[in-house]
Amino acid sequence: MGDTKGDARADLCVRGAELLVTMDADRREIPGGWVAVRGGMVSAVGAGGRGRGGMVRGVGRPGREPAAERVIDAAGCLVTPGLVNTHHHLYQNLTRAFAPALSGNLFAWLRTLYPVWSRLDEEAAYVSAWIGLCELALGGCTTSTDHLYLHPRGAGDLIGAEIAAAQELGFRFHPTHGSMSLSVKDGGLPPDSVVRDEDEILADSERLVARHHDPAPGAMVRIALAPCSPFSVTAELMRRTAELAERLDVRLHTHLAEDPDEDRFCEAAFGCRPFEHFERVGWGTDRAWVAHCVHPNPAEIERLGRWGTGVAHCPSSNQILGAGLAPVRELRDAGVPVGIGCDGSASADCASLWLETRGAMLLARLRGGARAMDAREALEMATLGGAACLGRDDIGALAPGRSGDVVVWPCGDGAGVTFAGALSDPVEALLRCGPVSPRHTIVAGRSLVAGGRLTVAGLEPMLRRHRAIAAEWLAAAT
Repeated sequence: MGDTKGDARADLCVRGAELLVTMDADRREIPGGWVAVRGGMVSAVGAGGRGRGGMVRGVGRPGREPAAERVIDAAGCLVTPGLVNTHHHLYQNLTRAFAPALSGNLFAWLRTLYPVWSRLDEEAAYVSAWIGLCELALGGCTTSTDHLYLHPRGAGDLIGAEIAAAQELGFRFHPTHGSMSLSVKDGGLPPDSVVRDEDEILADSERLVARHHDPAPGAMVRIALAPCSPFSVTAELMRRTAELAERLDVRLHTHLAEDPDEDRFCEAAFGCRPFEHFERVGWGTDRAWVAHCVHPNPAEIERLGRWGTGVAHCPSSNQILGAGLAPVRELRDAGVPVGIGCDGSASADCASLWLETRGAMLLARLRGGARAMDAREALEMATLGGAACLGRDDIGALAPGRSGDVVVWPCGDGAGVTFAGALSDPVEALLRCGPVSPRHTIVAGRSLVAGGRLTVAGLEPMLRRHRAIAAEWLAAAT
């Protein structure tokens, strides 16, 4: 399969896959498949010599693999769309497995860590984002959100620092302008030093959207607005943020139904359960997606489906904090868009979308039985489900017009000890065998991971900067 005269030349072609999983509208899986990328977007997909049913759509003649400036041989590999991380707190990798906070429920954990995180500044935000996004790339992630809700006084432009790190790496990034306005003195959990005036929060939200948000297809940066949780902001801020998001046409994000303590707080503070409060302040909409959603009742699940509000499912964090088993099967059956999230590295501690996708599959089966979820459905949540949560129709699939975000995974009997004997189904093997790291992680046609290694320069100096900041924070806390 080669180029012919008049065919458009691709920038990149990933070819010869054991199996290409497109996640397109027909959920095609193409043995011997290839995917071509031009100008950062998928230009065509098709089948090579071993393929079956691999009709090409897009640039190039039907059945013909285009010539490309760069070719990646995916023989013996599974090729999938890039994974989408729908919930994270990147700065928390500076307090990974933080010993003083290893026991206790969510509220106790937060009370221990808020004073430590109050040391966050632009340098710490930039370095933690740089390291955190590299870690995500090594787990097959090509698009990530981040929920940065902590803004100490005098800390500078923290979200701008994160965006600078993502742009330096070439990572597709959806930072959310998080906020807290209720400190301990107001009945909240955080100290005074990390909360802000609500007018200041809204003005900064508008500034960030005007400066960084790109609504165009293939965008590398988009901004969402994200008050932290019902117990850290006022009802008025939630309401005004929803109104601002509507006016600016950006998305909304917050934590919801993560822990039973949240139910008790909302009942005491607002006289209702968290979901009723959520609806009262104007968040019951398909503009919003929420993190965790471990404790909805059946009527609330139905309400989420009716609204079209997405859920970021965070399997490892829910386990580590003992939050419970999220009703993912019930959420999906109700039509709720469900994506996968790593959550912060102070509660999940390992930011791997592969690990979280596997965890989502296993926890669903633990909760609902062996037929509750298979690997394909889990992979769909990690790709198309994440795209839906972020309000994007240009990521999450390998089809013409989608972003050129591609992951090449080792699979099958030729991929080493962990896959020995895994011959029958590469998709099931991806999540049942392992642990697995991608051979290539590609964002907009550019390799962030190649041959299993990061392609970016300066990793070791950045790790030294990261360690120095983390050690300073630990020393100050103990």
